[in-house]
Amino acid sequence: MNITLGLLTSISPNYWIYVILRLLTGFSTGGIGVCAFVLAIEPIGPTKRGFAGMSTFYFFSSGIALLSGIAYTFQSWRFLYIASSIPSIIFLCLMLPFISESPRWYLIRGKTDEAMKIMRNIAKSNGKHLPENVYIVLDRAANSCDHNCIEIGKNEIVTMSVIEVMKSPSTRKHLLLLMGINFTSATVYYGLNLNATNLNTNIYLSVLLNAVAEMPAYLLTAILIDRFGRKSLGVGTQWFSGIFCLIGGLVGSHGSWMVVRTMCGVLGIFGMAGTYNLLYVYAMELFPTVVRSAAIGSARQVGQIGAILVPFVVVTDAGLSLMVFGACGIAGGMLMFSLPETLNRPLYDTKNGIEDGTNKSSMLA
Repeated sequence: MNITLGLLTSISPNYWIYVILRLLTGFSTGGIGVCAFVLAIEPIGPTKRGFAGMSTFYFFSSGIALLSGIAYTFQSWRFLYIASSIPSIIFLCLMLPFISESPRWYLIRGKTDEAMKIMRNIAKSNGKHLPENVYIVLDRAANSCDHNCIEIGKNEIVTMSVIEVMKSPSTRKHLLLLMGINFTSATVYYGLNLNATNLNTNIYLSVLLNAVAEMPAYLLTAILIDRFGRKSLGVGTQWFSGIFCLIGGLVGSHGSWMVVRTMCGVLGIFGMAGTYNLLYVYAMELFPTVVRSAAIGSARQVGQIGAILVPFVVVTDAGLSLMVFGACGIAGGMLMFSLPETLNRPLYDTKNGIEDGTNKSSMLA
């Protein structure tokens, strides 16, 4: 869909066709990041999950940096859409054929044979070996003492929806808080990128600097996420971003003060980039496999509402915009205080794990 819609957008005959194609592109693009992240991180254990999860986002900021160069080279928007469709073609042809399904997803769908096949392939690629008499099953099957537990695990299909998440007081609270934090984070993250147009600097250079500023943020967050935990680090990065945005909004906009304001914006991006992507790891650990992608997607969609509203803030004034972004960063950090810490906690697979805090998959010998 990304490839097709991107190429069709490049030949839009009028404004309304362009709008419709961009709307459809949003539907195709919105789920790629969530699905790719969940698929990549679900097989990873708790001790490496934070570092691995944050490391995936180097490619995101690299893409933004690359986009600034592509946009500078192809300054016609039609050619820009053609050029920006190429990465999707590369992904579809060169990467997708080598990606396997999540073993956790196979487990909750009752396809334990397929799950074990992937687990054995992972072990083989790591130079390890899983014995033939090892099986992966749901806890409810593992708690059974007879040999029928394996067949129970194979035949059982577990499902859950976001509606059921909203019915549980604890998970409802987690989801609503994540929605609020995603809203404030997206407002700051996308707002600072769009606010580059208000700084009276080279827009291509500004976007490139913002992208480059994100990379050390990912590295630092990846190093600290397993030392300080998700909650403390999330509060700190949001307040870091918020404080520098407030400072940038208060300083002048002429002479050397413009340089100070620009640097405050870059530091704001630095802090919020770490937060915005740390939320992926945090959300993964707050919800079970059966609803993980849907819950993360719901929270991110609320964040997109913030991204939609951002242009109305940016068009006002650079200083006022930074003040708004600063307030959002501070508010997001305050909301995160109400979430539980998930450091070194196992991933849940079924809805029962939400309430009892236990992992719903285990290895049975």
